Amino acid sequence: MSHMKGPAIFLAQFISDEAPFNTLRGIAEWAAQKGYKAVQMPTLNPEIFDLERAAEDQSYCENILAVLQDYGLELSELSTHIQGQLVAVHPAYDPLMDQFVPESLRNNGPARTVWATEQLKLAAKASANLGLTAHATFSGALMWPYVYPWPQRSDHLIEDGFAELARRWLPILDTFDHYGVDVCFELHPGEDLFDGTTFERFLAAVDHHPRANILYDPSHMLLQAMDYLGFIDKYHDRIKAFHVKDAEFRPNASQGVYCGYADWTNRAGRFRSLGDGQIDFTQIFSKLTQYDFSGWAVLEWECCLKDSEQGAQEGAEFITRHMITKTSKVFDDFASGEKDPHINRILLGVDDLS
Repeated sequence: MSHMKGPAIFLAQFISDEAPFNTLRGIAEWAAQKGYKAVQMPTLNPEIFDLERAAEDQSYCENILAVLQDYGLELSELSTHIQGQLVAVHPAYDPLMDQFVPESLRNNGPARTVWATEQLKLAAKASANLGLTAHATFSGALMWPYVYPWPQRSDHLIEDGFAELARRWLPILDTFDHYGVDVCFELHPGEDLFDGTTFERFLAAVDHHPRANILYDPSHMLLQAMDYLGFIDKYHDRIKAFHVKDAEFRPNASQGVYCGYADWTNRAGRFRSLGDGQIDFTQIFSKLTQYDFSGWAVLEWECCLKDSEQGAQEGAEFITRHMITKTSKVFDDFASGEKDPHINRILLGVDDLS
């Protein structure tokens, strides 16, 4: 029987130039002291984790795992959220996205795409070297400027957009398939894959590729006013990773889903520390357990009010409280009757007691 694992923590929001967050040992010890059992690893901080070395050097991977094990930690997944976003960038976002690539690639969209694609392929190989089976990423966005159709979109713009997105991702998906690792797209506004409908359109464009899967993060669904519980019922067979992140959506007379360009503190939709928002995690953990989700429950801490240290401490405790050990028996087995076909026929009134 498969079981969810946790708690784990995504390190992207915590890595910094200051100790203990500037070395692998330092941040591993910190995470373990907070109560975490695994870390989800970003891959753009070579001082913490060198993606290229991990793809080419098995001994380096074994050392990474050994360091984590020293603190009782495992590695849940690698993350290429930034690199995945750079696989497909609309030119309107070029100046913002160029900050994430080596200086030699800036102002060169095609070269940036090639670099990002190679980064994803390195992540596939590195994941296999590390014994991982799932990978967290973003899809990138060519169509996001056209999400609200005014002026009217030109004919087949969206169809052509998904075809191009699929063309860029198919070689990456095939590489992950070669190494036996699932690509888990975090469905996120700002990406072309931001809800169930866009994921379905992409899935059709990549011919239902077996490695095209979902990182389930209910916070992004709540802020879109989606049914995040029904989403699990509909897409559970493609959910292979899980970010435990809370949010609240309180529309008012001035703001709704788009939030009026306000800063995070003053938005109608805000990310919150675990337990401080509106998301029903009791039902989420129940549904994922019902469908035998066997991945990690990973805290992604983002909050516009609470300090990150407090959020991390409370997050480990919150996830631990919500973890479910799935039952191996039916609760009323103690009252079950004799398993006899003849008795069943008597109970149905087909046979008598003679």
